[in-house]
Order: sequence, then C-alpha cells, then structure tokens
Amino acid sequence: MNRMESGARDGGATPYRFGDVVVDPAAHTLSRAGVPQPVEPKAFAVLLALLRHPGELIGRDDLIDQVWGHRHVTPGVLTRAIAQLRHALGEDPQQPRYIQTRHALGYRFIGQLQAPAAPPAPDATAPEPHEAMPAAIEPAAPRPTEVPPPGAVVPAWGTVDPPALHHRPGAWRWSSLAGVVLLGVLAAWGVLQWRATTRTPMATSVAVLPFANLSGNAQDDYFAEGLAEEMRDALAGVQGLKVVASVPSTPDSQAVDAQALGQRLGVASILGASVRREGSRVRITARLTDTSTGFTLWSHTYDRQLAGIFDTQSDIAREVVRALLGAIPEGGERLARRLAPTHNAAAFDTYLAGLQLLNHATKPEAADQAIAHFGQALQQDSQFARAQAGICRAEIWRFQSSHNPSAFDNAKAACQRAAQMDPSMPETDQALGDLYRASGDSERALQHYRKSAQSPVLAAASHVGMAKVYAAQGRGDQALAQFQRALELAPDDAGVHAELGYQQYLDGKVPQAVSSYRRAVELQPDREDLWETLGALYLDAGDDAAAQTALERAIGIEPTVGAVTNLGLLKYQHGDYPAAVALQRQATTLGPDDFMVWGNLGEALRVDPASSKADMRKAFDEASVRAQRYLAVEPEDARAVAALAFYRVMLGDRARARQLVARAEALHAQPGEVALLNAETLALLGDLDGARQRLAAARAAGIAETLIASNHTFRHLGLLSPPATARPGGREPPAPHSSAGASAGE
Repeated sequence: MNRMESGARDGGATPYRFGDVVVDPAAHTLSRAGVPQPVEPKAFAVLLALLRHPGELIGRDDLIDQVWGHRHVTPGVLTRAIAQLRHALGEDPQQPRYIQTRHALGYRFIGQLQAPAAPPAPDATAPEPHEAMPAAIEPAAPRPTEVPPPGAVVPAWGTVDPPALHHRPGAWRWSSLAGVVLLGVLAAWGVLQWRATTRTPMATSVAVLPFANLSGNAQDDYFAEGLAEEMRDALAGVQGLKVVASVPSTPDSQAVDAQALGQRLGVASILGASVRREGSRVRITARLTDTSTGFTLWSHTYDRQLAGIFDTQSDIAREVVRALLGAIPEGGERLARRLAPTHNAAAFDTYLAGLQLLNHATKPEAADQAIAHFGQALQQDSQFARAQAGICRAEIWRFQSSHNPSAFDNAKAACQRAAQMDPSMPETDQALGDLYRASGDSERALQHYRKSAQSPVLAAASHVGMAKVYAAQGRGDQALAQFQRALELAPDDAGVHAELGYQQYLDGKVPQAVSSYRRAVELQPDREDLWETLGALYLDAGDDAAAQTALERAIGIEPTVGAVTNLGLLKYQHGDYPAAVALQRQATTLGPDDFMVWGNLGEALRVDPASSKADMRKAFDEASVRAQRYLAVEPEDARAVAALAFYRVMLGDRARARQLVARAEALHAQPGEVALLNAETLALLGDLDGARQRLAAARAAGIAETLIASNHTFRHLGLLSPPATARPGGREPPAPHSSAGASAGE
C-alpha cells in the first residue's frame, strides 16, 4: 500500500503540525497543546482546504465550492466557520498567526508548517505491506481459515490465509451468470478491494443509524426501520451530501460511540433517532452528532399526530442539511417530495411493513406477505407508485431465489405497471434492469440501469447490475470498472461486497471471494445469507470445520434453504447419511421450487442404506422437472444444464444426458463446476476416459481435491488418481455438493 509522505499535498494520513497545533485529517481531529478542540465538520473542512495550499489566497467562493459543494450558502456561513477555527487555534483575529483574512477576497494560511516526522525504520521481521493479492494462490493443500465466533470483528481483507482454490459455493439467492469471465489478473481484484477500504471522511458526510423503536412493542420495529431507510434515501439525494449506504444495527442509536463509529464508517457526522408510537401519535427524538468530537450539532423532539409523519420527516431532514451544508438546495422541495411518496399516512404505514418483509426476506412466504402489504397500500392509495415498485421487486426476488418461472411473468407484469404509474421513478428502472438482466436482455438491462444510476440512492446497486451484465457478456474490463464505481459509492454496503464476492467466485477467484464475504459479514453480522455463502465457499475449498461454523451461524439466525442444504452436504461428506437425508428433506420444505435441493436430496437418498430407490428416483424426478422449468427462463446457466444432465442419467435417460453434457460445455461458463458434474455423468454413462478428462479439467480450474476424492461415483469406479484411502469404518465417503448440485443463487 502506498502511503503519501506529506499530508500537505493531498490531505493524506500524515498530520499537519504548526506551532502547538496538530491537525489529523484521517482522524478528523484538531488539538492544541495536546488538548482536543471541538470543531464542526464544515469548519474542519475549511481548515483542510487552507492547509493544502499554505500561503495561497483562496477566494471565498472557491472555499464555499470546495466545502459546501454549491453556492447556495451565504458568506456568513463561511465567516462563522473561520471564527470557530480561530477560537480552536487560540488566535486573535486582529493579530492572526495562522489564518489571514483578505477582506472581500478570501483567506490564506500563513502559519509555518513543520516537516513531517520521518517514518520508523521497517521491522525486518514484519511482513511487507502489499497493494494487491498475488496473481495466484495455490497452496499445496487447503489451509483452514478460522471463521470468527459470533460477535467477533473480522479483518476487512483478512490476515489469515484464504482457503485453497476453487469456485463453487451456493450463494443461494443468486442465479448463476450466463458466462464466466476473466476479469484480468488477480492483482486487479486486490487493488479494487484495497481502494474500497482506504478513505478520509468527507466533511459533508453523514450516516443514518437505524432508528430505535421505543414503543415497547416489537411489532413496531418495521415503522422505525422504515423511517430510517426513507430518511437515508432522501438525504442521499441531496446534492453535496454524502450518505453512507448501510449502517450496522445498534441496540440504541442514541447511545453509540459516535467517534468510534465515525472512524469505522468514514463519516463526519451521524444521525440517530428514537421513535415512540402510541395510538395516533408519534414522538421522534432526533440527534445529529459530530464524529470528530462526539458533540451534538443539533437535536430536537417532535411530538405530533401520526398523520403528520411526512412533515416530521421533512423537518428532520431539513435541519440535518442545514447543519451540514448551511442551506438547502432548491429550497428543500425535492427533499420534501422524496419523503412524501403518498398523501395517505395509512398507505405509507402499510408500505413500510411490506418493505421490512422484503428487506429481510429469506423464504418465499416473506415475499408473498410483502406483496400482500404492497397490494393493500395500493388499495389505500391507487397512485402509490412506490408500492407498485415494491411488488415488482418482490416478484423478482421470488424468481431469483426459487428459480420459479411463474414468478418471472408476475415480475414483468408488476414492473410494467409501476413504469406506467411513474415512468420517472428510479426504483422502477432499477427493478426493470434486474428483470431484463435475469431474462438475458442485456441492452434493455443496461438502459434501465443507466437511468437508475442517476439516483444517488440507487447508484451503487445500479453499477453492480451493470457489472453483472458486462461480466455475463465477457466484458471483463467494463465489469471491473463498474464494481470499482459501486465500491466508491458504497464502501460499507455489505450487499455490494457480497455481489463482488459472488462474481469473484464465478471467475475462479475464491481467495478474493472469501475476503469479500468476510468483509460483508463484518459489516452485517446478522445476515444469515452472508454467513450461508461464506460457509458454502469454505465447503467448496474443503475447509469443513470453517464451513460448519459458518453454516450453523447462518441457521442460528434463520434456517434458509441454502444453509440447510449445504450443511446436509457437509454431513453427507462425512458419512452421516441419515442426518444428510433429514437436512435435505428440510431444505425441500423450505424451498420446494428449487431444483438443486431436490437433486441434493436424491444424492443423499442414493447412498443411505435406509432409503429406497423409489424415494431416490422421485427426488431426482422432482429435480429434473424443476430444472427444465428454470432453464426455460435461464437457458444459458451452464451449471444448471450440467446438473440436469446428472439428473437425467440417474433417471435412466442416457441419450438426453449426453446431449446436455455437450450443451453445458458449449456454453463455456463455470468450467470447474461443469467439468466436475459432467465427469460424474460421463462416468455413469460408462465413458471413463471422458470422465478422466473432465476430472483433469476440474482440477485445472481449481476444484478442491477433497471434493473429487470424496465423490461416491469416482471412488466406486476407480477414477481417483492416486486412489484415495478409505475412511475409518469402511464407509464410502459422500460426494461433494457438485454431484447433486448445491443450491445456486443470485
């Protein structure tokens, strides 16, 4: 990692020193004679602007542009900031030592900056810093990576060696991309990740904490959560204001360590609020805190009728913008419109309930309930376009999570209705981008993503969507650039890191994928889907202990299809077939429309002595039917095609299985996954030479040797080279989850 030697050049990490004053841009602090001095974020930004150009006169308008981002503030705001700085620096404005005023022109820093201290001599025993990960990581054997215990903080990119290469988790909510892409050397991903973690707080930046529900009724959590999300999205649309995309949940948003959280998130201020809802009234206490000093910049309590919630939210937003920018762009009309998507308070309340269900959906029933709430909101206000967009998003989620083709048709109809209700709504364009990407219509998807990217609220997600489109087309450079942009916009958004991690997995860059998911679970340790995918990555790499810890962590939060089926595969791999069958049956109950969990059940039944062949055949038949329905919508999912080939050969349809093997390989996607699945299919067809060729291809693509060595078919037919040693007790080791196809996702 390159470190600038002089903060005077670029506002880097090296502190500025003059007289008895130390200004630390990275920590966002100013101290005089060793005593911290309280300085508001805007004043601190003014000081940095002057320090970056010592001795130069900087015009008033230039300072306002640099710090406030526009000229809608009065000169009095800048004068107030200069006065606060003089007080913090302990200087007399009549005889200034540091800041000189040129009346009607501007200001200049006239102090004598001290040279930065020489860096300490390097420790010969310490590892050298690096900018990027090596171009290839191929340990002789998988090295376990410890999964942190519940509540532990995971290093952003890990100081522990990642697992051995290959790609294949079930990032279960995601459908596989149409093609595997080479996005350049691995070092490019490493640089991408490093850039996403090094940043200096911007003076006009704020994090909106989850609002605390003080109503004494957990059923009101949705209301507090929804208000915080609406506030965050509204503030993100204000020109000149940077808003953190996501903030970890806290028990009490009024009792956090503002300075520690500000340093972690890289923001100059945080907005927290408590919400108490009683009958037809709501009481909201909001507080804006300076993260450099911990001092409160503004606070107020609103006690109003619930029907006035839009005005209350607008008042809070206005005060935050005034405190950080000095004035409200466009008079605040746009901000007020964003915070009042409907004039019906009851419809808004119903919408927030649906929004919470959708944001935390892990099962199809949750999406169904969210759709019901959005539908009720539309009954209360037939012009509530954002509620219609919510239905569109929920239907897309159902399609992507369950591979259910009927959900695709429902999503298309819902999105079209939302676009008709409000063609300018960015949420609709975002949803349509997702929809067209899922259906393989790349050009339409890009068209809608570009439109939704104009919204600051949706920009990061839109760039991720474009990255996934470009990746599917094999346009690696464009995909890399779009992920870079998404991380610049939302460096602390767990979802962005997860999306990046899944693409890294698809590209065979599992060490980087593990790093991305470790970062994601650090940011949001209460998301079961992130733990689930991290567990699947470990399972793929042969690190069973780490996989079990992560999967059990996921199930402890919420039993999901992906976590349950992958834990079943792990039990299967260790020869506990009854437990494997029980877990896979549970998975089919949780996700009855997903073909891959039915395939996993069939594979468990196949080797369980207590199970019947009839049950096994029924499971593979269910998997085959669902896979064919899925491929009717996603015809270029190579891994799904290879999985269907395996199902067909298990059902005795040898001719169709051979056709599907050829079709999967012709797609040139996910080569390791496809090679491993096709190796087993060809072995069952009696083509042992073809199976050996595919096993060699799977190894070359980085498939973990533990997955190959534990495969029932390969062992039974003597395809392991060198032959693996039988496990204690003479039991056949279970097949890895590639055999039946682990749960795939979007």
